[in-house]
Amino acid sequence: MRTTLTTALSDKERLIHDQGLVSLLKQLHDDLDAAVCAAYGWPTSLTDAEILDRLVTLNAQRAEEEKRGIIHRLRPEYQNAKGTSTAQDTLDLPEKKGGEGKGSRQEAKGKRQEAKQPWPKPLAERIRATEQALHAAGHAVTAEELTTHFSRAKMADLQEILESLVTLGRARQDGERFSV
Repeated sequence: MRTTLTTALSDKERLIHDQGLVSLLKQLHDDLDAAVCAAYGWPTSLTDAEILDRLVTLNAQRAEEEKRGIIHRLRPEYQNAKGTSTAQDTLDLPEKKGGEGKGSRQEAKGKRQEAKQPWPKPLAERIRATEQALHAAGHAVTAEELTTHFSRAKMADLQEILESLVTLGRARQDGERFSV
């Protein structure tokens, strides 16, 4: 991680060294290394292999904590801009097997989020999302019904995409209803 200039430089090498601000870049790099070590509470004398070992161990610890619902905010003042308590020790995660009963708030919220997908900006993604929603519907739907699957989608845009899918043979149209 740290290197030293041990050999004398020729005049040409010295010019390149000076013009390239090599010493300044090296100092900035060393300062950054020291700041990172200080942030982790590690000594600055660690070798690259020791740093890697510590990072792998830390990663495994974080992954295990996340499985248990413990999340560490790295920048609480940024990640929690509303100013509510910055302490977050655990999350209330639903049980994987036999968790919350039907009709629970968490389940209803999950269904709402599932039902309202963001309306993509690029046309290609809009077409893909429309076709996927049409498949997910499982029955013939109108453009108006399909708009309920997306947040901020315009019915006219969906109508045009659905008609394009029909023209391309990727969907069928029966009156105002579309299906796959």
